[in-house]
Amino acid sequence: MIDIIRNIIDILPLGYVFTSDDFPVTVDNLKGVSKALNKFVEDGYLRKISKGRFYKTQIGKFGELPPDTYQTVKDLLEKDGKQIGYITGYSAFNDLMLTTQVPAILQIGTRREKKAIVRGIYRIRFVLQSNTITKENIPLLRLLDCLRFFKIIPDITPDKACQRLLYLLKELDEQQTVKIKKLALNYTPQAITLLGAMLETINPQENTAALFKKLNPMTTYKLSISQSILPTQKKWNIR
Repeated sequence: MIDIIRNIIDILPLGYVFTSDDFPVTVDNLKGVSKALNKFVEDGYLRKISKGRFYKTQIGKFGELPPDTYQTVKDLLEKDGKQIGYITGYSAFNDLMLTTQVPAILQIGTRREKKAIVRGIYRIRFVLQSNTITKENIPLLRLLDCLRFFKIIPDITPDKACQRLLYLLKELDEQQTVKIKKLALNYTPQAITLLGAMLETINPQENTAALFKKLNPMTTYKLSISQSILPTQKKWNIR
């Protein structure tokens, strides 16, 4: 059995994360597979990223390379072909060119509350997402998360962050704009008010009534964005 397991592992790409469930074995042989995989770790043939999760190490110019971000957390993103999470937070800031900082903390949007975990080089935190998570929704959810966490985007001024987000929102087509307004209704008041103000800045005729109605008219939002960058902010109680 060990030779069979090793032959399967040999054809897997370097850095690919797998578990004992990835091997075509019966329930009776499952313990034997786990034992073999742990023995391969002892021998240095495999590395373990977390309990029950293994990979073949890749050697780079400066030594061993860990699995990429997706491989590290893929079981937290998809299950049985269904999307259950998405990478957001500081990674989204970086991907959307709002910051150049490379995150040491991974944040994953999920429908259920979960405790933070450590996996490989990452500390993973979970962000509760009230909307349904689908592949189509994820780009819009990541944008909304940037509005939700606007104040903590690192290494960028509020004005520059606002300008970048205005550009990204302007790139949405009509269908995506309708969708992001609907998704925003399940977000924090700050995300809603920023989205409304930004969409009206992009298009003064944009229908933002549902967003505006969702807000408490007595609440103000101190975001330090210049009037020239976001001229609609007064209506939306942004200061």
